[in-house]
Amino acid sequence: MNQTEFAIAAQEASDKLFSHALKFTKDVDDARDLVQDTLVKAIRFSDKFESNTNLKSWLYVIMRNTFVNKYRLDKRKQEIITTEEEISYDHLMISATQNASISSFALGDIGKALKKLPDAYRIPFIKYFEGYKYEEIAVEFNIPLGTVKTRIHAARELLKKNLKAHR
Repeated sequence: MNQTEFAIAAQEASDKLFSHALKFTKDVDDARDLVQDTLVKAIRFSDKFESNTNLKSWLYVIMRNTFVNKYRLDKRKQEIITTEEEISYDHLMISATQNASISSFALGDIGKALKKLPDAYRIPFIKYFEGYKYEEIAVEFNIPLGTVKTRIHAARELLKKNLKAHR
């Protein structure tokens, strides 16, 4: 049986496939989709069909396997969605409280580390952190551009050293 003959025979069986699909899905549109998926797979794998065997039985097996695989996939998706939705308010509050407390400690330590920096490093670093460009800082403090870059780099290195615990 060539590809065209196979496609015609499979299409002729589609009415019986539809009634069988309706038993699986219990929905007309889903049954049509299942029949279509079945026929597409059957034509795609027509070379696997043995011409001496029953075509309708082979198509029913493809349909059943397609339905079962889709059902399992949908079930896994639903489990993932359900798991994500079951995150309770209490869990979120505990997490948020922990994050807020850790953040406040970290901010306090950063503030202390910044105060330890010499003014020559701290002030250009804070300006840079606030979004000013190197050139703007150099003009504001009337210092060379290279000096601004060096001081900001030195401030970063000192902050890294003072904030090792937060790495």
